[in-house]
Amino acid sequence: MRDFASGQTAVLVSTTVIEVGVDVPNATMMMILDADRFGLAQLHQLRGRVGRGRKQATCILIADPKSDSGVSRMETMVDTNDGFKVAQRDLELRGQGDIFGAKQSGLPDFRLGDPVGDFNILDTANKVASTIFTDDPGLETPGNAVLSRYLNGRLAQAESLN
Repeated sequence: MRDFASGQTAVLVSTTVIEVGVDVPNATMMMILDADRFGLAQLHQLRGRVGRGRKQATCILIADPKSDSGVSRMETMVDTNDGFKVAQRDLELRGQGDIFGAKQSGLPDFRLGDPVGDFNILDTANKVASTIFTDDPGLETPGNAVLSRYLNGRLAQAESLN
């Protein structure tokens, strides 16, 4: 790894375990074999290891996907370099899992709001909430009295569980 980082060795062949230590600005080419077997987040992380310097970089994904999901993952990697779009597509393909449990994929039982299907309305609600708390952090204005009472009630419930 030291020889590669110093430029004494021009090619590094490794498993994905090495990627954490790869920060070589002159690295301009990466080839990932069986790319369809990796998750979107890992592929995005891997390809981010090249192109850190001033030179143009290329990441080649060699894949032979056997499932619709594998094809969709490869299409996503070809279509975008935007990490937020990659994460959104990963969420759409795998599901969000169990927020408070150990399940890492699939559909949980949300009582309100589906993070995938309701993304736009949840994003709008987040922006509105941010505006409210920026303008009135203590929720002291009369227009925010109901919200203040509701949140204080929920906080009291949560504290009683501890």
